[in-house]
Amino acid sequence: MKHLNAQQVQSALNYSTLIPALKEAFCTDITVPMRHHHDMANPNASRETTLLLMPAWQSGKKAGVKMVTVAPDNAQVGLPSIQGIYLLMDLHTGTPEIMMDAPTLTTNRTAGASALAASYLARKDASHLFVVGTGALSPQLIRAHHAVSPITKVTIWGRSEEKAQSVIEQVNELGLDCSVADSIESGVKQADIISVATLSQTPLIKGEWLSAGQHVDLVGAYRPDMREADDDVIRRSAIFVDSRPGATKETGDIRTPLETGVMTLDDIQADLFELSSDKHPGRHDENQITLFKSVGHALEDLAAAKLVAEFYGEEH
Repeated sequence: MKHLNAQQVQSALNYSTLIPALKEAFCTDITVPMRHHHDMANPNASRETTLLLMPAWQSGKKAGVKMVTVAPDNAQVGLPSIQGIYLLMDLHTGTPEIMMDAPTLTTNRTAGASALAASYLARKDASHLFVVGTGALSPQLIRAHHAVSPITKVTIWGRSEEKAQSVIEQVNELGLDCSVADSIESGVKQADIISVATLSQTPLIKGEWLSAGQHVDLVGAYRPDMREADDDVIRRSAIFVDSRPGATKETGDIRTPLETGVMTLDDIQADLFELSSDKHPGRHDENQITLFKSVGHALEDLAAAKLVAEFYGEEH
């Protein structure tokens, strides 16, 4: 069995092939059970460590399972908050074929899914991207959105200006006009696309800051006790998700407004399955405010892992 580290996985993935592969996967018969989500008590940290198990398979072809842990306090000890492995297997024989770095796979497929959604939901002339958060996802979100939208300007906000500058340095190859935002409010008010990738437990984006035609991309807040956008964002936006079962159960950005009556299930316009198969057209006019909430879906992992396997000559 082949073992691939983070650099090897990154070398195998680019958004020109990954985004179309994700779209195809959302139109394909791939079996994806609800992911296992276990919060494990961690008395030495401010929050629990979360264990996620995410399987997916395509009949007669490939199967895969991702096992990752999320430890929000890891930055304090110099470790990434998300760690884990992905195992790709031959479904017919059950033979494990490749074990690969899961965080790298995850950041790429997550950013790719956001860009896929934006290709339907952002204005076609969206040129200014605002990124909230400075973790491993941030540079990938910039690269992915740049792959589908005419992005020329990027502003970044993080709790550490040094980390925000580091994100800018990581995307130098794109040749974009990048800067650090003075505040979240100022960043939101100037942007066409607002992409948020944090572990925040309280809303960072306020609906009162939004203006006509913007697209909000919520990538973090993977638990019911986390939120990146307030109720006014929900009220003002046309809401889209990657998958309805996951988004309505696992993230506070959707689950809490549902529980409090701020929104209903009918307010979810479509998911990535419907967008990718052209069952829903996405944005319907230039003034609409759109919102995409991503919680992650195991078919995205399988689609990305298959691209990695093809790159290294293991797909057949």
